[in-house]
Amino acid sequence: MSKKLLLDKIGIEGIKGFEVYRREGGYKSVEKAFKMQPNDIVEEVKKSGLRGRGGAGFPTGMKWSFLAKPEGVARYLVCNADESEPGTFKDRYLMEFIPHLLIEGMIVSSYTLGSKISYIYIRGEYDWITDILENAIEEARQNGFLGKNILDSGFDCEIYVHRGAGAYICGEETALLESLEGKRGLPRIKPPFPAVKGVWGSPTVVNNVETIAAIVPIINEGGEAYSKIGVGRSTGTKLISACGNINKPGVYEIDMTISVEEFIFSDEYCGGIPNGKRLKACIPGGSSVPILPANLLLKTAKGETRLMNYESLADGGFVTGSMMGSGGFIVLDEDQCVVRHTLTLARFYHHESCGQCSPCREGTGWMEKVFTKIENGKGEMKDIDLLWDIQRKIEGNTICPLGDAAAWPVAAAIRHFRDEFEWHVLNPEECLKRNYGLAHYADELQAPVTA
Repeated sequence: MSKKLLLDKIGIEGIKGFEVYRREGGYKSVEKAFKMQPNDIVEEVKKSGLRGRGGAGFPTGMKWSFLAKPEGVARYLVCNADESEPGTFKDRYLMEFIPHLLIEGMIVSSYTLGSKISYIYIRGEYDWITDILENAIEEARQNGFLGKNILDSGFDCEIYVHRGAGAYICGEETALLESLEGKRGLPRIKPPFPAVKGVWGSPTVVNNVETIAAIVPIINEGGEAYSKIGVGRSTGTKLISACGNINKPGVYEIDMTISVEEFIFSDEYCGGIPNGKRLKACIPGGSSVPILPANLLLKTAKGETRLMNYESLADGGFVTGSMMGSGGFIVLDEDQCVVRHTLTLARFYHHESCGQCSPCREGTGWMEKVFTKIENGKGEMKDIDLLWDIQRKIEGNTICPLGDAAAWPVAAAIRHFRDEFEWHVLNPEECLKRNYGLAHYADELQAPVTA
């Protein structure tokens, strides 16, 4: 069984409350951190190899070291809890069932970065979790872990929860900062980056919920010990939101040394696919990352076993690989229609585009229309090439990554499942029956990868 650093105490009765959390060793990292210099904590985080758990996977310690420290200017820490990626719900799980872990991580991170006022920007739909977090913050304050001169350290800190209004685009860090300032959530052109000019024009670090929570075991156990968990540059543990055609959907903590096959089929994790059906494909890192067919999901293009980590999932680039992303692991069995599912994603990204960039604003809508045409049995062969051309002209041509997030699923769907798109065009009546089956196609997907 994999070592658990974040979810090890989540099943303890009363762990949501301060008293039980403290009894179980909570807030020890705060006491330890206050005996260290901020620069030494940054070095521990660098040593740990922790990478951002929100999607990009950028080294956290390096990101912290970029924070500008001009004399007399306030610095801020902002926790990105705007978890809106379809298929991803691991941050919600942490905040709902062990909220003090996030608050503890926020205090340590705030001390390290010199942030006396820090924010948790939470997804608007998470209204009940807002109440849970605010209660945990108040408990921490009443017990001397927030406010003035925390634990006689000389450090002052307050944490505030700010609710978004339900816009996916505010998961992008600069749009989040705009929204936090009370403006419309539109991504900023970079540079300057938030580390230099963030919220209210001040140096700001934006980190994901899971990333900040991981600071607690790093300080408690040491960066070197943390780095020994996992493999290569995929150190520590990772939370995975597993859903789709699996027997045991839920949030799992893995150490990134296990294979994709083990994760899907072992009883410890997803428990296999219902009704004895075969694996057709998987979106391994949330809706914005490329879908992979079964043969590429279980093996890399080199014939190696695909592992549940950053490097292995990305092996082969977007031609034969994908991304760890936000850890939203969506499994599709042999009866699922890739065209229909990709239409759902195209509709989502069209709806959530902020409209600031014309390639994204116009392109996402165009893709949704073409997908709808194909799905409704009115498609032509040229529509498949048109989709490919549209996504290619969106990718890399927008201010923020939403354009890429909309383009990548379409590109991967056509690259790996073009036969299925052609089947829709050639069989319009069957297409409309909504019973795709495609068992014959599943046979092909299980075949070994050819160079």
